[in-house]
Amino acid sequence: MYDNKLVGYARTSKDGGDIKISINVDSIKDCDTAKTSDGKTWIPLVISRYQLEKVIRGENTVTTIFQRQE
Repeated sequence: MYDNKLVGYARTSKDGGDIKISINVDSIKDCDTAKTSDGKTWIPLVISRYQLEKVIRGENTVTTIFQRQE
């Protein structure tokens, strides 16, 4: 079973043209990382496509960005 660690939010900009991403610095520091074969380190994050589409359509104002942790 996975636990979801909240790290930020996604919302539309005031003019509705962009998606704004806000990440909490303290939360991101505690996230699990993944290394690729070229040696780069990444932090895998998730945004629900369904919830993001609702934000884009204007049905919701914000959705969460999280990391699934085991």
